[in-house]
Amino acid sequence: MLAMILRRGVSAACGAVAAFILMTVTPASAEECPRGDLDTRFCDRDGDLTADTPSDPAQQIDPDTLVFAYTPVEDPAVYKTAWSDFLTNMEKVTGKKVLFFPVQSNAAQIEAMRSGRLHVAGFNTGSNPLAVNCAGFRSFTIMAQESGAFGYEMEIITFPGSGIEKVEDIKGKTLAFTSPTSNSGFKAPSAILKADFGMEKDRDFTPAFSGKHDNSILGVANKDYPAASIANSVKQRMLARGVIKDDQVKVIYTSQTFPTTGFGMVYNLKPALQEKIKEAFFGFKWDKPDGSPTSLKVEFSKSKPPEGQFLPITYKSHWDVIRKIDKANGVSYACK
Repeated sequence: MLAMILRRGVSAACGAVAAFILMTVTPASAEECPRGDLDTRFCDRDGDLTADTPSDPAQQIDPDTLVFAYTPVEDPAVYKTAWSDFLTNMEKVTGKKVLFFPVQSNAAQIEAMRSGRLHVAGFNTGSNPLAVNCAGFRSFTIMAQESGAFGYEMEIITFPGSGIEKVEDIKGKTLAFTSPTSNSGFKAPSAILKADFGMEKDRDFTPAFSGKHDNSILGVANKDYPAASIANSVKQRMLARGVIKDDQVKVIYTSQTFPTTGFGMVYNLKPALQEKIKEAFFGFKWDKPDGSPTSLKVEFSKSKPPEGQFLPITYKSHWDVIRKIDKANGVSYACK
């Protein structure tokens, strides 16, 4: 069972983000700079598994313009509009100009932060550990329901009449994933299929990579893929917007609940600016003064149940299950 694999914490092997180091860091001894899985550019003296902010003010940055990116789960144009009111609020709180950066892939988003071109971001569940360890991402909040609950499930979906009624029926067919860095779009289903069903890609089914969750969902709805592993939160919003109809897809597997997109900032922002960014998240009013919903509330009220607040989280605690899934899949966070 996957749960048994996760409890055993199977050790990991290879990693996945190309690194071109743009700043020189003086090497330090292991005692001076403990780092765990973090890239050699970073230290973790407080043991929270994320990169410490440099103690030397000369190594801290205070950009005039903050660049923000949301995980590329769907069409970036949709989310540029959805985040507009929130980013206006961040401008007021920080006193900085804030730009929305429409990234096209998880790898591009990680690379943008690693190279200093991205300051504040929401990284999806699966790419969070790579962003933390390779790009110096410090996550601190998650979008949640009014009740305080948060998260999503990985679903394996097919279309009516596909001939697939249960997971085992995928054998000999094609299963669409999103990208190798996605939790629900690749990592979790790979571990679950292997542990619980004895099925592996290339041996038991043909993998296809669509690039994004909406591509996979549309691919199944339009019968381009017989089956796909997806995040059900994305499917819910697509249904609410009328992009697909409920009778175009059916669910044959639902996972445990995973943490959803984690929001945070790059490690080397000046501490005062980091606090202002946190204030922009935790103090955000989801309704406007006239009582009408903000653009963010309009979009994320389409989730079921609707999301409407930011709650504090820690990468060390809330991403523990994701790190265990990575270990079960033989993934390490080495930056090459």
